[in-house]
Amino acid sequence: MRTFISQMRNVAVTALLSLPLATVAQQAHIDNLRAYDKTGINVFETPKITDSKFDGLKVRIGAGFTQPFQSLSHENSGAVKLYPRLASGFAIAQANLYTDVQLADGIRLNLTTYLSSRHHNESWVKGGYIQMDKVPFKGEFWDKIMKLATVKVGHMEINYGDMHFRRSDGGHALYNPFIENYIMDAFATEVAAEVYLQKNGLLGMVALSNGLINGGFQKPLMPGSTTETYKRSPSVYGKLAYDKKVQEKIRVRASGSFYYNQSDGRSTLYGGDRTGSNYFYVTEAEAATTTGNAFSGRVNPGFTNQVASVQFNVFAKVHGLEVFGTLENSKGGSYAEEVANFDKRKANQVAVEAVYRLGKKENLFVGAKYNTVSGQMISKVVDEQSIDRTAIAAGWFVTNNILMKAEYVNQKYNDYPTANILAGAGFKGVVVQAIVGF
Repeated sequence: MRTFISQMRNVAVTALLSLPLATVAQQAHIDNLRAYDKTGINVFETPKITDSKFDGLKVRIGAGFTQPFQSLSHENSGAVKLYPRLASGFAIAQANLYTDVQLADGIRLNLTTYLSSRHHNESWVKGGYIQMDKVPFKGEFWDKIMKLATVKVGHMEINYGDMHFRRSDGGHALYNPFIENYIMDAFATEVAAEVYLQKNGLLGMVALSNGLINGGFQKPLMPGSTTETYKRSPSVYGKLAYDKKVQEKIRVRASGSFYYNQSDGRSTLYGGDRTGSNYFYVTEAEAATTTGNAFSGRVNPGFTNQVASVQFNVFAKVHGLEVFGTLENSKGGSYAEEVANFDKRKANQVAVEAVYRLGKKENLFVGAKYNTVSGQMISKVVDEQSIDRTAIAAGWFVTNNILMKAEYVNQKYNDYPTANILAGAGFKGVVVQAIVGF
């Protein structure tokens, strides 16, 4: 909490020093920007609006703050002891800072900074990108293309699957009706270029990235060697989606995504979150720390070298009822497994969310979620394991910028070997969050 207060003090000083700019920035309109408040819920790819007028550079400052309280208990039946001092209490508050800039007509920039998070208490840049819905070239040819096309380039959250649009991201937990993200959390920031075409609800996207959470201009060394190197390949990914408002209060969306890299070395598709889980210390070892064991409750299959993943999503909203489903299959392995000629492992994930939003402005909601992962989750182990999570949640939007939500969760681990800390493990209990987003 002391670190968080220090970070907030620094932000306040910066804000005061730039008060004239900030005063204007808060009112600035940024083209095709997903709002950080309640109005940004159930927005996937940003809209394609090209009829706005550019009248000079504009800056908008936004933020997300989340303060959690948890009361969870855990247990296991294996030989490895769990963290013994798990108790009810407040966890570290997390905070994000968003800087959005309208650089030119149809061209905007985003910079996202994690001010304080579980995995990194210090300020840490998530990434930044430029999105072009228009190009600074004159001519009918370019005008026709850019009525359909969007180009997004930078070190950014890659658009694989739809569930990353609903996940909690550090201090910004307002889009997620539940407390935590999925068990196998497909989220990564990579240096990438994405090209979109969209018309009448149909969207297609193809993309290329460096496949890494950070830079990688050096030839990677083979494990245990100081001279031998291996080839690193870029990642290729894409998406096809259809999103249609059938009637005034009926909307449907279906999408399919893929992500592929044949030789990465250190892919973080299922371990790229630099903020951490929203469940603290559960099913962790005796010597666990907040930052060192930041992903409690999640499972990373360890496909760090070869990874081939597909994700299918469906979303439907009928009046106040929302249903969101995920079916995901992933296959891959580590470099050490490839050297040992170990067959690629497989993992499957299924998740279903049902949320009902109440009231004229839908300021109240209740929801239930079931998430299961099964497959060969342990490196060089052919046996399959599974994890099941059931969550029941409720929330109240005090305003469009303020959310209170609570969740009861029950998660169980099955078929893990006795020597593994997750053998017969499980956790359950209640987590509450107070959230601000603007």
